[in-house]
Amino acid sequence: MITSFPHFVNHQTEILILGTMPGVASLEKQQYYAHKRNHFWKIIYTLFGNSPISEIFEEKIKLLQSHKLGLWDVLENCERKGSLDIHIKNQKENDFESLFNEFPAIHKIIFNGKESHRYFVKKFGQIEGITYYVMPSTSPANTMSFENKLKIWSTCFQ
Repeated sequence: MITSFPHFVNHQTEILILGTMPGVASLEKQQYYAHKRNHFWKIIYTLFGNSPISEIFEEKIKLLQSHKLGLWDVLENCERKGSLDIHIKNQKENDFESLFNEFPAIHKIIFNGKESHRYFVKKFGQIEGITYYVMPSTSPANTMSFENKLKIWSTCFQ
């Protein structure tokens, strides 16, 4: 059984970015999107004008929060061999009802990949007052070029 991380959300958070479950490299480092070939942080730093990408995880989170962005995963825990979402089984979702009650400013969810969206909608459906955006996964398993991922991701922050 593997377990996700606590959310990085505060009362200024308006946009919540959701993955499915941290991959092996992230679990080992106890940091979101820690795999060196994952494009998540490169996209965030490119879009929000700060570079180079900080090596300090807390600074990455501060950058997100300074732009009213939050970070979490759809799943609280699951069984999975390796890092691929297709291998997930016996999953339990995080408590989003409590999250949205505690942080009512959230009005947009950006899903990092189709699988996070699929798991979320299966459990919670369309939540009134929240717009969903499904972005290409930033995972290295998604072989789309960085430039194409960046172009598509940029559309949900406008």
